[in-house]
Amino acid sequence: MRRSIAAALAILAFAAPAAADKHHFEFMKKETVGPLRLEMTEAQVSQAVPGKPARGREQKWEADGLFHQKWTWGTQGLELGMASEKKGGAKTLESIKCTARCTLKTGRGIGIGSTLAEVQKAYAAEFNKEDSKLPGNFVAGSIYGGLILNFRGGKVSAMFLGAAAE
Repeated sequence: MRRSIAAALAILAFAAPAAADKHHFEFMKKETVGPLRLEMTEAQVSQAVPGKPARGREQKWEADGLFHQKWTWGTQGLELGMASEKKGGAKTLESIKCTARCTLKTGRGIGIGSTLAEVQKAYAAEFNKEDSKLPGNFVAGSIYGGLILNFRGGKVSAMFLGAAAE
């Protein structure tokens, strides 16, 4: 009997974080920043964002075995993380970073310049108290998959959608 209870508790200990992680990943994949959503193809990104980006060098990451490349639209305050399975291969959108010049808003209307109160109202259900360090940053979802909002002077100064940690 004791072994059964211990086994059940061990399963619950592992299942609860897994369920929470699944919720964070679902949130991250559904969230939008302007016309952008994670896992979009290169062609979809090119249609969604006007202009040609500055493209960084492709680098293989040992953590996931993928080839990563940054696409930057400096005048728009937008940086996209793109990834492919092989060097020079078809890429998909894996992260979105917005800074000062970016005018894009999240699916819930949050953007550069939004207040902490607006963010708390929009993302109350996804707020991650453990990962957040208020008043400096607010994490919706988790650092392993979510929306990270940085604050300066009580307003959003940068936004990141994706996995910020492995």
